[in-house]
Amino acid sequence: MELLNNQTLMQHAWATVSYDQWTSDLQSICGNFNPKAVESVKAVTGAARRIDVCGMEFAHVSNDLDRVHRDWDDIRRDANEHLFLIMQLEGSCGLEHVGHQAVLDVGDCILVDSTRPTTFHFGGQFSNHLSLHLPRQIMYAESPIDFDIARKLEAFDPMAMMLRALVAKIMSNSASDAASANLRHLMFNATRQAFVSNGDAMSALNDSASRRLEMVDILIDRHLTESDLSAKWLATRIGVSIRTLQQDFQGIGMTCTTVIRDKRLRLVREKIAQIKDQKSARTIAEVAYSAGFNDISYFNRSFKDLFDCAPTDLLRPLSTAQ
Repeated sequence: MELLNNQTLMQHAWATVSYDQWTSDLQSICGNFNPKAVESVKAVTGAARRIDVCGMEFAHVSNDLDRVHRDWDDIRRDANEHLFLIMQLEGSCGLEHVGHQAVLDVGDCILVDSTRPTTFHFGGQFSNHLSLHLPRQIMYAESPIDFDIARKLEAFDPMAMMLRALVAKIMSNSASDAASANLRHLMFNATRQAFVSNGDAMSALNDSASRRLEMVDILIDRHLTESDLSAKWLATRIGVSIRTLQQDFQGIGMTCTTVIRDKRLRLVREKIAQIKDQKSARTIAEVAYSAGFNDISYFNRSFKDLFDCAPTDLLRPLSTAQ
């Protein structure tokens, strides 16, 4: 089934909701985004709704706003990190992301990083897209493949057609289906392959602190579970002194060590969710070790500090979880 023919994602007449309601719905699904309506318009034609299917989370977003923006302050307020695989279903929208600009038409696909500022431009015209939320740490840490963010796939690109067909298949399955776990892994791998890098991202490096931090972030994600990952290793890879790198992180109120730790914790949380979903026999300690933690007591304290719960809480049934 072609995703663009899925009638549950299209409506002949979209309802109108208040601007505040639409904004609240979007933020509850996707995190901190700031919509701006055209002039003094107080209502939005369309909806922002969450779709949970086959153990995966989608955001189905339609609107006739002027634009929707996400900046660094919004990013810092969000605890979750995702890659958004966006598929345009109706209308079109402009997109600014990591120094790239694109116009998405019906059928086009693009990969967006929730940890980078983004602006969607609609200009008051109706737009309808589907966004698959992919766990960022797993996407990077579980594959040696380098893939590109913010590179558009045209609607008739075979890779875009493959992604739409796979999403259509996923949306026709239930989470209880025996094939659901395999479909999720297939989706992760297919997305990496569809956007496989055709160049070295490090070649874009320049001397600005913000650009260095972007490259460091990519390196951390690609080497997150490796024991050698450290501020010294990162500084050597991008050709600066460790002092310069430390100053770059100080400029955003962070330390390199904290960033690495928090990313590893988010990876562990994603893997714990997989353990629960797949009823795996793996233990939390095994997952923590595989993510780069050597001290389980330190891991447990850090996990609770970041997520305000113990790792074991995530394995409890929802009715008894705190």
